[in-house]
Amino acid sequence: MALIKSIIILIIGFALLMKGADYFVEGSSSVAKQLHVPSMIIGMTIVAMGTSLPECAVSVTASLTGNNSLAVSNVVGSNIFNLMVVCGACALFAPLTIKKDTLKKEFPLSIICAALLMVLGYVGMHLDGGVFLLIFAAYLIWMIGSAKKARAAHKESQMMREEGELVDEEIQILPLWKCALFIVGGMIAIKFGGDFVVNGASSIAAGFGL
Repeated sequence: MALIKSIIILIIGFALLMKGADYFVEGSSSVAKQLHVPSMIIGMTIVAMGTSLPECAVSVTASLTGNNSLAVSNVVGSNIFNLMVVCGACALFAPLTIKKDTLKKEFPLSIICAALLMVLGYVGMHLDGGVFLLIFAAYLIWMIGSAKKARAAHKESQMMREEGELVDEEIQILPLWKCALFIVGGMIAIKFGGDFVVNGASSIAAGFGL
């Protein structure tokens, strides 16, 4: 019975995380759009980070409860799954054509961050979090600056224009009270969803002796 209860808690946690992230992104994107924030910026910040909120909630919750191994393995496992399974599944239907600009900038940064995680994991510094957050903030500022320059110089590619149009179509303008409800409700759902996932996963792992 304890195992079944843990599985149910885990499923409820996943549901809360997914719906909470959806509502948070929808509410935040609507507010940003009403404040006349460019669609490209919304896509690179709110939408991009919103899709990772469930994973972030699980890792932070695990870390706060002393399960740092669960927090780190969650991130590493997610990257392995995305690279192998998600990219592999996509490659079954169409070749993975990658722009040279991505190979020169984003790919090296991704490899450097993975190597940095390994190095800091061995060293065990207390400033690990600050180092990663500073790198992320610098990367985000650089991305937004590059997008603004490309837009100002009218040199953005057809793909960038299509992405902007797609984000425009997906963003719904909601009343402010509804935006606030979505943002606050989404954050609450993400918080409790993270708690449920960590508790359920930890209990299941303990039950199997992992």
